[in-house]
Amino acid sequence: MNERIQKFLARRGICSRRAAEKLIAEGLISVNGAVVTELGSRVDPDQDDVTVDGEPVPKELRRKVLMLNKPVGYLSTCKIGREKGASFLDLVPDDRRYFPVGRLDRDSTGLLLITDDGELAYALTHPKFGCEKTYTVETSPPLTDIQLRKIRTGIPLDDGRAFALHVQRSGKKAVRLTLREGRKREIRRMMEALGVRVLHLHRNTFAGLELGTLRPGRWRELKPVELEQLRTLIQSSRSR
Repeated sequence: MNERIQKFLARRGICSRRAAEKLIAEGLISVNGAVVTELGSRVDPDQDDVTVDGEPVPKELRRKVLMLNKPVGYLSTCKIGREKGASFLDLVPDDRRYFPVGRLDRDSTGLLLITDDGELAYALTHPKFGCEKTYTVETSPPLTDIQLRKIRTGIPLDDGRAFALHVQRSGKKAVRLTLREGRKREIRRMMEALGVRVLHLHRNTFAGLELGTLRPGRWRELKPVELEQLRTLIQSSRSR
């Protein structure tokens, strides 16, 4: 299917649509050896050979993984359902079809991975791969030592027993939990079963990746070393 060359280049991760228009104006884009001169020019992504400043554009799309620091009030879903409101898609580029790796509910914040790589997303969310995630949970009233022990040993929920691999205090009202599962609203349901109210829930790490200084509402593309870290984790899980 033919598409405008600006959209084609944006989906390939070469540049933004606006930057593509500038490249066309400068005569730096060619299709099948002919310099493109019109902004409305279209290409066949499967058949045409496109070059930018003499460099060929790959036929296959380079997969991307983004890290987003999700703020409160944003949904981590691509589908329009019962929940209405702003989506994480409003915070990231529109150069391709992204979807979230797992979920953070509307009132939770923190690290959310976003990708167009379905195989990688499946591996990172499937229970058999056991990717660890760390959260800071602030509750009212603060959790007691007895409640912390229950979190370690397991709390019965309607879909099975839930527990944290590691539990430690983080201030007077907060605790830091490390989980390996990713059931829907798992931590909030655990806290509800303990009779406490969640004031704030923030994801700090996912599969060994950390937010660092990434500000709320901001995103960045994963570095090659981080992508390799994820793939190594998945490979080692498969070989167990």
